[in-house]
Amino acid sequence: MTASVPGDYVIRPIRADEWPAVKELRLRALRDPVADLAYLETYEDAAARTDAYWQERAAWAAEGAPGARQIVAEGPGGLWLGTLTVLVEEAGATDWAGFPVERRQGHVVGVFVRAEWRGTGLTKALFDAGAEWAWSDGLERMRLIVHPDNGRAQGAYRKAGFAPSGRTVPLEGGPGDHELEYVLER
Repeated sequence: MTASVPGDYVIRPIRADEWPAVKELRLRALRDPVADLAYLETYEDAAARTDAYWQERAAWAAEGAPGARQIVAEGPGGLWLGTLTVLVEEAGATDWAGFPVERRQGHVVGVFVRAEWRGTGLTKALFDAGAEWAWSDGLERMRLIVHPDNGRAQGAYRKAGFAPSGRTVPLEGGPGDHELEYVLER
């Protein structure tokens, strides 16, 4: 079997009891060569977290949980090939960067696809599933932020239908001083 065969996977929401797989895939993502540009967390910090943390993280975004949804692509033998999480941001709230949220929207975070599955259409399939969930939950748009130097991610996001909004998001304590917002309108 080759990793480039579309359809050799199932895309679905995670279950709360799958926290060990959530942890494993997150730690793998944090070892990616561009992890310092893509994630606001280090491998060392994540690896030091307790099992209780990972159990809570999985339950918070599992199937049926309100406010967030983590989606995975599961390959043959149960191997998780990729993931993303959509966080609900309510109109009238303030987002994590201090900006007012003008309408009910989804914030996509934690996007990761194993290297051998990149370029196969899997990333777009994950985004399609995330958008399907977001639209069914009444969200008006989806957004994400990306580092200006992370060209690989920007290309994947454009292929998934996202476009730069023109908003620059300040980033304190990260690998640069700002990131770019990309959006997908409903």
